[in-house]
This record gives sequence, structure tokens and C-alpha cells, in this order.
Amino acid sequence: MNKESSLWYEQPAVKWTEALPVGNGRLGAMVFGGTIQEHIQLNEDSVWSGGFRDRNNPNANEFLAEIRSMMKEGKIPEAEALSRYALTGTPEFQRTYQTLGDLFLTFQNMPEPSDYKRWLSLDEAVVFTEFKAGGFLYTREVLASAPANVITIKLTTENPDGLSFDVRLVRNRFCENTGSLGDGIVFFNGTNGGANGITFYCVMTGEITGGQMQTIGEYLIFRNAREVTLYITAATSFRCDDPLSECKTILQNAKAKSYSNIKVDHIDDYQKLERRVSICLSESKCAIPTDKRLALLKQGYTDHGLIMLYFRFSRYLLIACSRPGTLPANLQGIWCNEFISPWDSKYTININTQMNYWPAEICNLPECHLPLFEHLRRMHSRGIETAQKMYKARGFVAHHNTDIWGDTAPQDTWVAGTYWVMGAAWLCLHIWEHYEYTLDETFLCDYFDLLKDACLFFVDFLIENEQGELVISPTVSPENTFILSDGRVGTLCEGCAMDGQILTELFDACIQACRVLNRENDFALLLTNLRTKLPPIRIGKNGGIMEWISEKEEAEPGHRHMSHLFALFPGKGISPEDTPELSQAARKTLTLRLTNGGGHTGWSRAWIINFWAKLGDGNEANKNLYELLRHSTLPNLFDDHPPFQIDGNFGAAAAIAHMLVQSTVNTIYLLKAIPEEWQNGTATGLNAKGGLIIDLSWKEGKLQNARFYAKHNYNGTAVYGKEIKSLCLAKGEEALWQL
Repeated sequence: MNKESSLWYEQPAVKWTEALPVGNGRLGAMVFGGTIQEHIQLNEDSVWSGGFRDRNNPNANEFLAEIRSMMKEGKIPEAEALSRYALTGTPEFQRTYQTLGDLFLTFQNMPEPSDYKRWLSLDEAVVFTEFKAGGFLYTREVLASAPANVITIKLTTENPDGLSFDVRLVRNRFCENTGSLGDGIVFFNGTNGGANGITFYCVMTGEITGGQMQTIGEYLIFRNAREVTLYITAATSFRCDDPLSECKTILQNAKAKSYSNIKVDHIDDYQKLERRVSICLSESKCAIPTDKRLALLKQGYTDHGLIMLYFRFSRYLLIACSRPGTLPANLQGIWCNEFISPWDSKYTININTQMNYWPAEICNLPECHLPLFEHLRRMHSRGIETAQKMYKARGFVAHHNTDIWGDTAPQDTWVAGTYWVMGAAWLCLHIWEHYEYTLDETFLCDYFDLLKDACLFFVDFLIENEQGELVISPTVSPENTFILSDGRVGTLCEGCAMDGQILTELFDACIQACRVLNRENDFALLLTNLRTKLPPIRIGKNGGIMEWISEKEEAEPGHRHMSHLFALFPGKGISPEDTPELSQAARKTLTLRLTNGGGHTGWSRAWIINFWAKLGDGNEANKNLYELLRHSTLPNLFDDHPPFQIDGNFGAAAAIAHMLVQSTVNTIYLLKAIPEEWQNGTATGLNAKGGLIIDLSWKEGKLQNARFYAKHNYNGTAVYGKEIKSLCLAKGEEALWQL
């Protein structure tokens, strides 16, 4: 075990949030590492609760004008009541992601174990369990192979009597059939959601060296085997017409390939992505188990090595849960152990899904970004229907949630979240971000229609307010509330800061895409004119950025969402270099939020770290990074909302990278937000916009050298403090800057 590159523990997991994750993008597992009984919880990314339903409310457009009129008259409670009837999806809920099931290995005559350890190797993407029992060594390896499309488990022992245990796949009451398919294969299957739902199969087989293997009922039984290898896979009707046949073929190919070859190919496949980036700080406490390091942090200790392990683990999670051809990472990535999980473990698109992909580009995993775009394509046709049926508008719209089917109708009857039409707009900004980093014009051309249609919806949906500005009505500042003049709490509003900030960036992105592709020039001109009428970013009487178009008293001054700072991050509209006054107001906003208890959820704290990084305040970024680790991180380093949500892992990884490198298409800022504590270190492989890869080295808090590699022709500048270096590189060229 390489302790510097492993999450490791001296006892089995008791809770799910202590287990260790593996994944290949489509299949996932949580490994508990038990001795007498091993528990491995399983997932497949397309096991959802049912099929697609047209949930667009047919009465929405009929009452939209009345709701808008109420808003103009200040009748907020009345508008909210009517919105619950007219603007809610019918039925209310989208589909939910579900656990696939569980695998239990129960061992016979296992003596009391000693010398126990289990670890997740971030070098190999393999979970190991090792212990002694009766004086003999027992080992297990669990991996999820993308090339072989299987989860494999290898068990060995030095005990001359071998391994004796039984194995069972379980889905409790939520499956239709279990049993044997012959030839040492067991399975369970079911269908979620009736005739148009999703049919799934989970299938397992094994092979042995020495001893015996037999199938009885739904069990695989092993006696006195020196080595055992289990192969598990799953498939659903979401991707194929015959999931069972698909599973059988996958297992047949896996057994023919052998575990050793599967492992070699798996590690090679994983390392091609994982080894692109590394960040190293001088200090490490690798001799201490991960859970104990986390406990010391909560006592006030610092641990730079744990920060770097957390960063590396977060990149590992993105590789493990988001690969080309899979579904995008949901609220729990791919790892979900419930049938009705928190917030249905689907895609919450008023920040959480977007945050999942913040590290994809800067952390050099652009392939892992692709499932989001593939799902956006799935949403596109649904969003066109929602725009037409609910709002009589052209273009493409989505609200604050979507599911496996790309459902774009409103989810819930929760005023603070439901009646918000910016989901597709924000997601489509990822199209432009991917282009800015990769300069892939073919990609941009392929997804231009989504970018255009996201804008087109607002061409029809925006209305003019009393100040002559174009605003959205009704809308919300996601999940936040304000105090009405009569003391009641209000949520719906006529325009808010986040809407204007997102639309400014969306229109700009589409205008620039039109120029790059030399198309739709008239549409670009239309957007240019509309953009001038969007509300500007305003500073309020408290010195902070105003969250709503007019001054309002917040009901929750420490609210977890900080939507009015979108333009600071992930947006571009606020920066210390270009908008110092707005940057100071953003700093004031952050201070007010934190003073009143903000950052109390994991993902919110991750967003805060990115804000401080963008403002160039490395010490505050570092302080909040430690707050995330101390208060919002579980023993297995999963982010804790609470409960577990993976977005905090991804948001924090992006923030760590942004503390070291920030970029526009022609300017790179080096060590802009490096904390004083990070005196010495190196970073390699970070991406910058414009197609650059950057390596850095610093000593005593000062940049020593920076290496730039151009994946495309690049003409711009690198900035370190007051130092500026011009860069003019042809594709494939390198430049070294030594200070």
C-alpha cells in the first residue's frame, strides 16, 4: 500500500459513508471490507424508477399573464398560490435514481481477524482489504473496469484449507425474480414503473483455483478454494433491448479475458486520465489512517497532505462516475444505496449538477464532461415541448431539476425552487466553457443548436419592467426568500440578480459562437440588442451585491445559496482586475453571508472557496477549505450536505485548482490565490482556456517557474503578481517562464 496515494483504514466500514467507492462510469460499488461478512453495495447508472411521462402543465400559459399581473401589483402570496396550480408539473415528481442492490459474501469458520487494513489506491483505482485470521493472510481486491464493463472481486488466502463462503445478490422486495441461470451464474431482475419503465438485470458468475463451486437457489457457494474471482455486471432496457443477453455476453468476455488481464487494462485505462494532473504540497501525514487524519483536522490541526489527497480523490470520483457514453454524475455521482434517496438522487440544475462539472476542464478531464452534453441533447427535445406547451414560446427551457429522460417540466410544488426557468440556460454555458478550454469547433458546431435554442426561449419569455429592463417573471433567486411589507415571507419575484447574470453570459456565449462558426449573424445582432436591456449588477445599501432587482430584506441572511454572486463564479462578470468596485461588493456579500451562518452545507462551502479564489484571497479560500473538511466531510471523504452529496467534492477540487491557475481565453493568472500556508509545492497538467496545459513550481510562497504547453496556437499573457509574460505559441510548442 502506498499510503501517500491511498484512503486507508484500520477497521471495516460500519456505515455506508465509511465504505470505499469504485466505478467505471456506468457501474458503481461501495466496498465495506467486512471480514466474516463482506458487503458490497451496487449501482448501475440507468436504474431509475420509471419511464418518461409528459408532465407539462396544460394550464400554464392560460394563467401566466394573470400571475405576471399579480407580480406587478405586488400580490406575491396570491401569485405564488396560483403558480402552485398552474406552473407545477403534472404529476408533480420526476423519476428517481435507485440503488441496484447489494452483494453479500458470508464466510464459514473465519477466526477473529488481526492486522486489518483496507484501502482505496488512487494509483490503481482498486479497493484492497487485507487481514490475518488464524495466522493466515487473507486478501481481497475490488475494481470496476471500464474496458471490461464489469465489477470484479478477487479473493485469495494463504490458509491451506482455502476459502469457504457463499455469495448472494440481493434487492430485497424490489425485484421480480432471483435465481440461477445455470453454468454458475446467478441473477436478479425487475422492471420499474410499469410497461414503459426500465427493465434491469444484475448478473454474477465466479471462477476458482482449487476447491469447489456450486449453485444452489440464488447462491454461489465456494468450498476450500485457494483463489476465487467474482464477475458482476448489470444492464437495463434504457440502453439495450435484451439486458439479460447483454449481461451474459459481458460476463462471458470477462471470464475469457481473466482477472489479471482485466486488472492490467483497468489500471492502464484509469491512469491515462488520472495521471494527467498532480498537485503536491510539502507536508504529508500519510502514516496516519484517513479517518484519524480527518479527526485531527476537526481538532484544529492542519494537514496539507490530506488536502492533496482530497483533491486527488475528487478527480478519482469524476473519472469513476462520468465517462463518455454514461449518464452524467447525479447528486450522488453514481453511488446511491436507497430506493428513494434524498432529493431523488437525480439532477438538480440550479447549481448542483453544474458544480459536479466545475473541475472537468481545469483538472484536465474534458472527456468526463461529455456525459453532461449528451444528457443536454436528451433534454433538448423535451425542453422544446415544455417551452411550447407551458409558455407558448420558442426555444428550449428547463427548470430546476431533470431526470434520466431529460424531463424539463417543473419538479415539486416548492415555490423557492420550482418556478425557475434558468436550468437549461445555465447548463448550456458548459458548452461554451468546454469550447473555451478545448477550442473544438466541431464540438461547438454540434451543440450550437442547444445554445441558440436556450437563448431563443428568452427572446420570447422576457418582459419589460417599469424601469425598461428585460426581466423574467415570475422567477425566484434559487431557494432564497425575503420579507414582504406585511411581515410575511415571499419568494416569487419579477427579476433577480442571478437571472440577469446568467442571461448576460448566455447571450455573450451565443454571440461569440456565432462569430466563431460564422453563422446566425442576425440572431447574434438580436441578442446584442437584448443584452443591453438586461438589468445591471447592482450594489445595495448594505454594500453588497443586490440579490433582487429592488432592495429586499432577506428572511435568511445566512442562506446556503449565493445566487447573486454567479457573476463572480462560475461567471465572468465580476473580477478584481476588471470590476474592482463590484469585487469589493462581492467580498462584502460573502462576509455578510458567512457572519450569519452561511456555508453550512458542503456544496455551499465549496462554492465559497471558489469565490475567495476568484477574489484572489488565498488565505480565506484555505480557511474555508478547512471548514469543508472539518464540518462537511464524511469518513470516506465524501462530501456531506448533510446527507451525502458529491457536488462538494467536485466544487472543492475545482477551487483548489483555481487557487493555483485561473484563466480567460487570453490571460492566465498564476498562483493568484495561493495561501500563505502553501509555502512550497508543484502542480502539473492543469488546463487553461485557450488550449494550454500548465506546470508550476513554487518555493517559499513565490513562483519559481511555469511551463506552458500549447494544444492549439496561443497568443496571450501570463500574469504572476505584477510580473507579465507574453506567450505566442504554435500548436505543440512549449515555453518556460523562470523567475
